[in-house]
Amino acid sequence: MLSPDTHSLLDHTATSRKYYSNHMMRGQKEILEQLAGTFHIQHVLLRQALAECLGTLILVMFGCGSVAQMLLSEGSHGTFLSVNLAFGFAVTLAILVSGQISGGHLNPAVTFTLCLLGREPWRKFLLFCFFQTLGAFLGAAVVFGMYYDALWDFGQGQLIVVGKNATAGIFATYPAKHLTLVNGFFDQIIGTAALIVCILAIVDPHNNPVPKGLEAFTVGFVVLVIGLSMGFNSGYAVNPARDLGPRIFTAVAGWGGEVFTANTYWFFVPICAPFFGAVVGVLMYQLMIGYHLEGEEKQEQREEEERFKLSNITTNNDA
Repeated sequence: MLSPDTHSLLDHTATSRKYYSNHMMRGQKEILEQLAGTFHIQHVLLRQALAECLGTLILVMFGCGSVAQMLLSEGSHGTFLSVNLAFGFAVTLAILVSGQISGGHLNPAVTFTLCLLGREPWRKFLLFCFFQTLGAFLGAAVVFGMYYDALWDFGQGQLIVVGKNATAGIFATYPAKHLTLVNGFFDQIIGTAALIVCILAIVDPHNNPVPKGLEAFTVGFVVLVIGLSMGFNSGYAVNPARDLGPRIFTAVAGWGGEVFTANTYWFFVPICAPFFGAVVGVLMYQLMIGYHLEGEEKQEQREEEERFKLSNITTNNDA
């Protein structure tokens, strides 16, 4: 048995440890609060832009990372299906990370759509585009750093844009051999229009609402379906930032200016066509669904107001 002095010593030691532990936790909490106050950004628009940057970084990091894993392993660590799953889940995670702050656009075509519909101010458009492209650039840098040795090994000491052992396609989209510029432009318009129609349906409060909290998963599922059905021609960029940011990175990281001139200046297709696709998607949804739902909602509101007025008149007459 322990003596009373030993018990007293053990109790004192436990009390001291608890005191120092609480003291350290308080000190750590104060330091974290000071850091939060120091780095807190007051400008709401800048906070939203940074959220878009991080969200797009996550999208490209996971999405292009899956392409790198499939290509560099020569198919032993990935398939076309795994790449599409990765992009779908990457979109979901990116929206979950950034959505509360900025809405999780992650795509200049989406921001453009919301500006067209008057749901976002136009002053956001260029700023979001820049930070989305920056995030995609940084995401490509992460993938490049992670697979640096594998890239050089696969290319046998070279960074090749097109042809045998080409690796530029890990980061940006390039057309299949059969694809012309015109068909590629049409491909991107269709893919982006499909994306926009589905997103508008998901966020439309007048349509069948998606359960709160599941919007990100639903958008990710849309991206997955687009990839599985429209990815053969050129890899379904449908996102100017997702393509341009990594393309710029490859240009400065060693692949050179060929990333812009390859395939008869293909690069402008995934940058320009999605905006036309966004317009097509908006027109399709609004003309076939959106305006009708909004009209019914306004009609119901008018009828409700008329019933309320009649009720007040009846009440006043009874009085």
